[in-house]
Amino acid sequence: MTTPAPAAAPATTLWGPVLHDGGATFRLWAPSSEGVTLEVEGREPVPMRPAPGGWFTAEAPARPGDRYRFRTAPDLLVPDPAARAQAGSVHGASVLVDHDAYRWRHAEWRGRPWHETVLYELHAGACGGYAGIRAMLPRLRDLGVTAVELMPLAAFSGDRNWGYDGVQPFTPDPSYGTPEELKAMVDEAHGLGLSVCLDCVFNHFGPDGAYLHAYAKEFFDEDIHTPWGASIDFARPEVRAFFEECALLWLRDYRIDGLRLDAVHAIADQPWLDVLARRIRAEITGREVHLVLENEGNTASKLVPGLYDAQWNDDGHNTLHPLLTGESEGYYEDFAPEGATKLARVLAEGFLFQGESMPHLGRPRGEPSAHLPPTAFVLFLQNHDQVGNRAMGERLDALADPAALRAATALLLLCPQIPMLFMGEEWGATAPFLFFTGFEDPELAKAVKEGRRKEFAHFSAFRDEAARARIPDPNDPRTFEASRPDPAEAARPPHDAILAHHKALLALRHAEIIPRLAGAKAEGAEPVGKAAVVARWRLGDGARLTLAANLGPDAAHVSAAGARTVFESAPGAAASLAAGTLPPHTTIALLDPPE
Repeated sequence: MTTPAPAAAPATTLWGPVLHDGGATFRLWAPSSEGVTLEVEGREPVPMRPAPGGWFTAEAPARPGDRYRFRTAPDLLVPDPAARAQAGSVHGASVLVDHDAYRWRHAEWRGRPWHETVLYELHAGACGGYAGIRAMLPRLRDLGVTAVELMPLAAFSGDRNWGYDGVQPFTPDPSYGTPEELKAMVDEAHGLGLSVCLDCVFNHFGPDGAYLHAYAKEFFDEDIHTPWGASIDFARPEVRAFFEECALLWLRDYRIDGLRLDAVHAIADQPWLDVLARRIRAEITGREVHLVLENEGNTASKLVPGLYDAQWNDDGHNTLHPLLTGESEGYYEDFAPEGATKLARVLAEGFLFQGESMPHLGRPRGEPSAHLPPTAFVLFLQNHDQVGNRAMGERLDALADPAALRAATALLLLCPQIPMLFMGEEWGATAPFLFFTGFEDPELAKAVKEGRRKEFAHFSAFRDEAARARIPDPNDPRTFEASRPDPAEAARPPHDAILAHHKALLALRHAEIIPRLAGAKAEGAEPVGKAAVVARWRLGDGARLTLAANLGPDAAHVSAAGARTVFESAPGAAASLAAGTLPPHTTIALLDPPE
């Protein structure tokens, strides 16, 4: 049965066009412009009426599918920064969209509780656009994934991009498909019992196509600088409304189930994050909606009911990666020493840095987090940042001992923290994930290439110019093509065994961990060797989960036992642990019944 999805509580709309029986109402905040004209293709230009506060409005008999732009100066014709679709380039015309026209096949979908979540991060372009993702969904369901997390979709300059250079946050980039195709993909996911989450970038705009700088200079605070230029000024109500309405659009009109907010530590107005979360909770009701932060600040006080469900636990990855690879350059220098001790704290308390000074940053970082449930932390071995921000985009399979990585995978997928996989990780994809762009401006493309190579000049492997010249050019189409994982690998050795390992672990998680996860609390963890830990949790039903993990090549001397062995990396490993030895490259899961 095809029915419209139940409407959410109506929200006041300031940004973007509003369709009605007589056509559409257009609005633009352009306080830096003396006048604005609406130009709908095929119609006479319409002077927009000035309104208080720098707004301009106009009515036009425009219909869905019509293309339009705003003339904010005699020599400047710009798209709508809150367009619902673009005809092509972010420098071209915007397109009117009737979001109510789509007929949802699974309008009854109400989402899944957060504690059931197994995330799978992917890049839409690298997976073949919305149609390619849709074809993947049954395979991801069968793997044991419960939520697909899309890297940012916001329209960007060029035909390929990671998504973090978006300049029209309301607009899904047309290179991935149409808005209707995106909805069909979300609809299909819901029919398969899968949630869909979206990565949103609210901390900056990309370097090409952000026309707000020209006609709404007040959108930015020139006194606060970020890695991307002047800070967005969230003190202004118009700016707050822009991003709040953007978040609501993805959740309401595309029925996205959750948002991951990128690098929120770069947002100067931190209290606004609470305002955003509360507005979302108030206006999107009747179904599960999950909000997750990426936050270098480790602000544990935001991970509470009514605000945010969880944070990406970079501390977890940054501790596990040196244990698996031996790397200690860059920010890993703060995590590599005494790695097992640091991993124990991550497993028991969530964040490693909870207010202590972080040498790499030169300042304190974080808030106490031991009181939070394990589900407040998203744990991962790989993601787009931690793979793609390497000069050559190597995945862990190219860097770590296979047996050690196998043990770390078991720790990840059986740990009560929320696990996340990165596309292709489940079969040990050989394709790297490189930083790629498709900027049309040759000077910008050159600057990105040179900046990328300069970024790695302080690493020992790239200190000479010849070595840096090997770093792939982000703007070369071959860089993007090389970053597309090949699912056909999964049927061939050794990838078939890696895939079977992930499937078995996720089946175990669904059978033994997830049903007991709501209400779980950590009971502590301790290092038992250079790369070995034992961690314990009291699960929601009173059962106790013990994980003993040794990621190193040497046996650890420790004794632990449980009433039932849920998982062991090799037959006899649990018996060895009970006798006092945790074998190398081993993870063991033990379960004791409620007391």
